[in-house]
Amino acid sequence: MNEAFIEVSGLRKEYRSGLGRRVITALDGIDVTVRPGELFGLLGPNGAGKTTTVKVLLGLTAATAGSARIGGLPVTDPESRRRVGYLPEGHKIPNYLTARQALSIFGRMSGMETAAIRSRSVELLEKLKLSQWIDVRVKKFSKGMTQRLGLACALIHQPRVLLLDEPTDGVDPVGRREIRDILRDEAKTGVAVLLNSHLLSEIELTCDRVAVLRAGKVAAQGSVEGLTRKGAKYKMIAAPIDNALIAAFRESGAGVERVNGHLELSVDNVEHLNALVDKARAHGAMLSELAPLRSTLEDVFVDLVKAPEVQP
Repeated sequence: MNEAFIEVSGLRKEYRSGLGRRVITALDGIDVTVRPGELFGLLGPNGAGKTTTVKVLLGLTAATAGSARIGGLPVTDPESRRRVGYLPEGHKIPNYLTARQALSIFGRMSGMETAAIRSRSVELLEKLKLSQWIDVRVKKFSKGMTQRLGLACALIHQPRVLLLDEPTDGVDPVGRREIRDILRDEAKTGVAVLLNSHLLSEIELTCDRVAVLRAGKVAAQGSVEGLTRKGAKYKMIAAPIDNALIAAFRESGAGVERVNGHLELSVDNVEHLNALVDKARAHGAMLSELAPLRSTLEDVFVDLVKAPEVQP
C-alpha cells in the first residue's frame, strides 16, 4: 500500500494579531506526505510552523487554504482522528494516577474493551521497561519514565498514524534507543510516524525522510541520506602526501584541503576520483582510507535556517 496516510497540500494558515489586525502567516503553502510504514521528521526553528501543522492535522485549528488529510479523510472529519496516536510536548498525566489507570483511561477514550486494554497495557509497559511500575503513581516517575508512559498512552489503541512531539525528551541514551526501536517496530506494521524534535541527531538516527520548515515554507525535503550527502567529496588518508602530489591533484581539477591529517577531495565524478588514486599510487603513496563525506543533519539544518531568505 503506497497511498499516503498523511497528505498536506498547499497548506496555508494565517492569523490576525493586534489592534491593527496584522496578518501573520504561520504556514505558507506547504506540501508534505507520509506513507504507511514511514518515519518522517518535521524540523524547523521556533516559529517555523511545525506546531501549527500538527494542530491542523488534529483539527485543533482550521487551515486558511490548502488541504490536509489523514487516512484519506479530510482533517475536518472527526473520523480521521480515530486511529491517530498523539504525544504532545510537555504532556501532563495526573500524578495521582498509576500507569495502569492512565492507560485504562486513554484506552476507554479510544473505545477499547476492558480486556483489550489490559493485555495491550501489559505489552506496552513491557516494551517500554515500565512493567514494574504499572501500579505506581505517576508522581513517583522520573521525567524519562513519564515520557515513556506518554508514548504508551499514544500507542494504546494501536493507531495507524502517530504524531509525536519530542518523544525522547528527558529520556536517557539507552531509553532513546529503545524508543527508536519501538517506533521502527510500529513502522514495520505499516504505521505512519510524523515526529517533531529539536534533537537532530535523534531525527537522523530515526527517520527515513525529513522536511525542514522555515518561515512557514518547506526549505528542503527528502531522505536523510539525500539531504546530508555532500556531493562528490571524499576523505583520503594516504602516506606519504607531499606538496608535489597535492599540486598534481589540483592540476587535474580537483579541490584539495588538508584537514586534521587527511585530505578532503572535491571531484567531478567517480572516474575523476579513480584518476587521483592512480596519481597517488604513482607518487608512491599508500592509501589506508578513502570514503565519501557527508554532512550531519544539523549542518544541513543550520545552513538552511541561516541562508538569506529569497524574496519573491
